[in-house]
Amino acid sequence: MSETLSLLSTYLSFPFVRYALITGTLIALCSSLLGVTLVLKRFSYIGDGLSHVAFGAMSVASVIQTLLESFAKSHPEARERSLFWASIFSNEMILVLPVTILCAILLLCGGQKRKVKGDAAIAMLSVGALALGYLIMNIFAPSTNLSGDVCSTLFGSTSILTLTKGEVIASVIMSVAVVIIYILCYNRLFAITFDETFAKSTGMKTELYNILLAVVIAVIIVLAMNLVGSLLISALVIFPAMSAMRLCKSFKKVTIISAIFSVICTLLGMLISIMAGTPVGATIVAVDIILFTVCSIVPSFTH
Repeated sequence: MSETLSLLSTYLSFPFVRYALITGTLIALCSSLLGVTLVLKRFSYIGDGLSHVAFGAMSVASVIQTLLESFAKSHPEARERSLFWASIFSNEMILVLPVTILCAILLLCGGQKRKVKGDAAIAMLSVGALALGYLIMNIFAPSTNLSGDVCSTLFGSTSILTLTKGEVIASVIMSVAVVIIYILCYNRLFAITFDETFAKSTGMKTELYNILLAVVIAVIIVLAMNLVGSLLISALVIFPAMSAMRLCKSFKKVTIISAIFSVICTLLGMLISIMAGTPVGATIVAVDIILFTVCSIVPSFTH
């Protein structure tokens, strides 16, 4: 036990480990808050769809950066301008975040006017973006380690442990903004979650809050990609909420317990991953599954 604690203390002395724990905790908190609303609105699968959109946008940003760098080498007269734009696209979030937000708004705010609705729209967007992203990466091959890049993006293998200080600060700012927005708009989000039609009849601008919800969800998806990868994001959103719903019925209690569960599972998963050398995203999801199993069994013994 003492050896384990000593080893853990050694790991925690590294800045990149502390950065990962701070960022991971905040992302888990944000995911759990919106997870309850998404589950109740029957949009649980939207996290998966948007994460694949983000993967596709990330692939495009990576390829654009590579092409601009190649252009700079072959055209010395345009070197400075090409490298300038390449440096902009090196920050993939510049392209990924707007594209993900746009798709989130289209999925959540299309209402009855959409010709393709609900789970079909999410599935088509999800599969299409994932396939196109991988195809683009194969055709243009932004790096020599294509399989490693794809694996890291899809499963979040080690990306959370390679965050720069700037990325951590950006993640903290966006995470805090999401929490503040959720707290300030709690009552309105509650209303559109349970009875959007009634909320609209009372004069509430439901479309505006649906757009706000879509934007917040998109931000969370983009943040969570570094933590668990695009294929596992839905688990981070759904499992804590479903576990809390096994124990409570009140919306407020479910939200609070879901947030607690999410933070604990994420911290525990990350620490196990660091100590055992297992993939970060998969380990976090495994801990979430164990908690969900326990929460599903506990009520049967208490009644």
